[in-house]
Amino acid sequence: MNAITRWSDIPDFADETAEARYWETHELDGRLMAASVHEADSRESTTITLRFDPRMLSRIKRIARSRFLNYQSMMKQWLAERLEDEMRKL
Repeated sequence: MNAITRWSDIPDFADETAEARYWETHELDGRLMAASVHEADSRESTTITLRFDPRMLSRIKRIARSRFLNYQSMMKQWLAERLEDEMRKL
């Protein structure tokens, strides 16, 4: 297993299959992961991609509109609340 010691060593992937093949032979070095957790700034944000069923996303947007909120902000709030609940259980 090849250890990744710098984030810049991770290539851009053409698709999920290529990424899966890459991670079959590579892993993140523990020190890299530890440094990431300790150096994270709560003011920073990372862009991610989530795939939703169109009907579910429509329902989320409808709820957000009814509350005069941006649907993405509302979803982040929901996730933060759930994360706090889960962390209390640990």
